Amino acid sequence: MNNILLIEDDLTYSKIIKNFLEKNGFELVTSTKVNDGLASLEKSKIDLVITDYRLPDGTGMDVLDYIIKNKSNVPVILITNYSDIRTAVKSMKMGAFEYITKPLNPDELLLNVKEAIKKKKEHLPERKQSFKQEPKGTPAVGDEDYMVGKSAQALKTEKYINLVAPTDLSVIVLGESGTGKEYISKRIHLKSKRKDGPFIAVDCGALSKELAGSELFGHVKGAFTGAIDNKTGHFESANGGTIFLDEIGNLSYEVQVKLLRAIEERKIRKIGGNKDIPVDVRIITATNDDLLENARNGDFREDLFHRLNEFSIEAIPLRERKEDLLHFANLFLKKSNQSLNKNVPGFSPEVIRIFQEYHWPGNLRELKNIIRRAVLLSDEGEVQPEVIPSELSLSERPTIEVNSARDLKSSFEEQEKSLIIKTLEEVRYNKSKAAKILNMDRKTLYNKLEKYGLG
Repeated sequence: MNNILLIEDDLTYSKIIKNFLEKNGFELVTSTKVNDGLASLEKSKIDLVITDYRLPDGTGMDVLDYIIKNKSNVPVILITNYSDIRTAVKSMKMGAFEYITKPLNPDELLLNVKEAIKKKKEHLPERKQSFKQEPKGTPAVGDEDYMVGKSAQALKTEKYINLVAPTDLSVIVLGESGTGKEYISKRIHLKSKRKDGPFIAVDCGALSKELAGSELFGHVKGAFTGAIDNKTGHFESANGGTIFLDEIGNLSYEVQVKLLRAIEERKIRKIGGNKDIPVDVRIITATNDDLLENARNGDFREDLFHRLNEFSIEAIPLRERKEDLLHFANLFLKKSNQSLNKNVPGFSPEVIRIFQEYHWPGNLRELKNIIRRAVLLSDEGEVQPEVIPSELSLSERPTIEVNSARDLKSSFEEQEKSLIIKTLEEVRYNKSKAAKILNMDRKTLYNKLEKYGLG
């Protein structure tokens, strides 16, 4: 029997989930707090963790981060409210198995639980902290899922990929979460002369300041407390291939210096080491920050920015490429029918209208999840509005009167949240510009993004 850890502070909700899953043959260990849940994880043999995002002493992201670092073979399903959709998308990038939104549908929950347990039994690859590697000689996973699209923006992106791929130029991919920045980077790799070499993806946002240098460049035994053996860093592992550094703006100044040296001299030195190691690596980075603005503010080295930005590609958000929406929706419908053994023929006109009017903050990832859920819940015929989350319908989403003033100090929370969203959309999620317009420093903005689940 498989053991599931459920971390949910709503006792009624927790009891309903527990009873449902136990009736379907699973053992449940329950907790209402992050710390208690992690203690249960250490004491019991757990095959799957299901955690709510908002908890009394932390968030589900704290749970996910701990498991990635300490229990990397245990899959995690995150439960979120629809207002936390950007956080949910970010959790997938960090390594969550899946996210599902409240109110939970029993069939959807059971399907995800069974798939997560199945993956674990099939020896779910261990997820090292923020690190994914494609074995040498093996096509990068995900390229078969890459979809070019039919809009002018999509065709322009594909043209740029084909243009830059055969070169060895460093590339920055710009765009919001869920827009496919890593897929674009993998496509560049697979169309390059390095396609038979490794592709290594590193989420710099998940690297701790203390260990970022070790993760990227390696360390020698005894270099610091806890360095009980020599470690090969991501750059050395990527030799002959491509390294993808996501959320590059999160690296500390000290690591930025080491990265600049690696680019300029094509050499690295392990933490605590005394010899240089030659590396032949192409660097592709991604960010949704304005790195040049960060450089002017002293938060990012300008010389490093220019070395990384030899060529840039922008991943366009879904709301700005609505011509591609139905194209992607139909592709996701086909894939969902195949994986769920269903035969849903298409979408009703009302669903198409809802899709076209919705702003898609979670981009392609959100669209994919919504369609998969809709296919699961559809009995026969086209996808109907009843199986689409009500939050997507403009007529059912509450409208909030937003004060046009940019000073947020006197705003109520809902007004503040709405104004932040509106401003971010206006500046295409450039957080530095948004902070200036909103008359706050970047740290305050980041705290509010976390508070409202918009990070």
